[in-house]
Amino acid sequence: MSTLSEWLVAIAGTPEGARLATILALISALAHAVFGALQKGRFDPWLTRGAIDGWLALISAPIAFFLVPLPNMKTAIILVGAVIVHFAYKVTMAKAYQKAAYTVVYPVVRGTGPLVTVFAASLFFGEHFTATQWVGVACLSGAILLLALRNLSEETIDPGALKAGLAWAVLCGILVAVYTTYDAYGIRQSPDPFTFLAWFFLVTSLDMPVLAYLRQRANPVPIAMKPLMWRGFAGAIIAWISFGGVMMATRLDKVGEAAVLRETSTVFAALIGWFILGEKVGPRRLILMALVALGAVIVEVGA
Repeated sequence: MSTLSEWLVAIAGTPEGARLATILALISALAHAVFGALQKGRFDPWLTRGAIDGWLALISAPIAFFLVPLPNMKTAIILVGAVIVHFAYKVTMAKAYQKAAYTVVYPVVRGTGPLVTVFAASLFFGEHFTATQWVGVACLSGAILLLALRNLSEETIDPGALKAGLAWAVLCGILVAVYTTYDAYGIRQSPDPFTFLAWFFLVTSLDMPVLAYLRQRANPVPIAMKPLMWRGFAGAIIAWISFGGVMMATRLDKVGEAAVLRETSTVFAALIGWFILGEKVGPRRLILMALVALGAVIVEVGA
């Protein structure tokens, strides 16, 4: 793994690194669409996230302890911060899913994230978008938020719960930008990117299983453990691909561009719903999906 790490560090900031970052960000987007859908569905989102994180800890522990070097002191301190930031993100995500529909919450989170991330990347990493790229960001984020509004018009739940869900979703979107920027800093300063990834997944996955256990203990409703565990295992594998992919993309190339490309996950989510789940998309959603994709293309070609 050390040879692979050395190669990745060597191509960071090069055209080859930029191409690989683009591929990783798009793979991350596809994986994240699936990851988001797993948390909203048959089971309580707290229990689902607890199962996912439990498996993440089990999968990541052997990698962290036996396959990568130990983190140095600076990386260890950053990992402590990552635990705090990601815990806040996971709580707000679960709260949003509790209050409102996935089709409303997910686009709001994903539409808010890239706007804030691009500003943060400019402030902390000195990465500045061109005027053309800003047009692309506006196109992508605007289309995602319009998609949320389109889905919102079809909601029939209690208005109070809907407002609460949207508020949690906006806060979650801001935290997406915070963790994207923070994780990019963490993986960039680590001598071995896989050390950061392995220990990141291990230490940030220890909290939600405890919360899920306490929640289930306080309200002991019978649950089908086998399907929950399978969902958790699938989610853990997808999380490694999704979060690991975008973090590696920010190690290789610009943080803002990786963040924008990852938000094409809304397109993948809609396509999954259309082709796999048999959901109705309609011409308006198709147009908005096309605008999301167009925005991502503009950001890439406008660099």
